[in-house]
Amino acid sequence: MKIVLWVPAAIVFLLLLGFAAKNSDTVTVRFFFDAHWHVPLVLVMLLFFVAGIAMGVIGALGTLFRQRREIARLQRDRPPQETAQAVAVRRSDEPLAVIEEHA
Repeated sequence: MKIVLWVPAAIVFLLLLGFAAKNSDTVTVRFFFDAHWHVPLVLVMLLFFVAGIAMGVIGALGTLFRQRREIARLQRDRPPQETAQAVAVRRSDEPLAVIEEHA
């Protein structure tokens, strides 16, 4: 089973490695006040990819924290008889199906 997961990962890695090798030309990144930086193109692309992931995670944190507060509030406001164990016990007592035989 592990080989099924490793083969696609190895293929993606090799494709990205080939992409990096084809885009290893040096580019000039210009900043304000005549500052510039000579860096390989693949590094610039990697930095922007990582920055995009970071901005996406930061953007999702507000929703995540709001949902966690809502879950905590709902659990706090829940009646005490409706605990997870009580629901599990109640569900286990119910029959799964009723089979009737007709003669």
